Amino acid sequence: MPDHPGFVEYLPPERPRTVMGWLVEHDGLYEILTRMHRETRGLPLYITENGCAAEDYVNHDGAVDDTERVDYIHGHLDAVLRAIDDGVDVGGYFHWSLLDNFEWAWGYRRRFGLFYVDYGTQRRMPKRSAAFYAGIIRSGELPALEPLVADLPLAPVAEA
Repeated sequence: MPDHPGFVEYLPPERPRTVMGWLVEHDGLYEILTRMHRETRGLPLYITENGCAAEDYVNHDGAVDDTERVDYIHGHLDAVLRAIDDGVDVGGYFHWSLLDNFEWAWGYRRRFGLFYVDYGTQRRMPKRSAAFYAGIIRSGELPALEPLVADLPLAPVAEA
């Protein structure tokens, strides 16, 4: 890392990455939660921004099928649940972001939201990840990822 003499950035090539090149490391969230639990002597911990950019687009059926984000959310929520099972007091988890928006370094070139925003019309439509996340919120349970992902109902653009 050029700004930090003595430090080297290593990105293992076999690890999954977001479209922004960021590593997807579900276990990293588990590790930081358990470490912070120990260091703060059990204070409630809140995950206030957790999400990823994906190559979102409206498909020919008028839906946004962002399976990469669904996988990302599933893996990170699984890490949170494992930490809770190991005694970590997680007070809350907040996905970033509800809507696609302007990202300070990338502008409108990357999409982070659970809802797709057509920037020209400002029309919003739920992505597959929105249906997945809503199901978790309704049930209070993290379902198995397969075959659920293929079965999630998506609202077509015409109904959005």
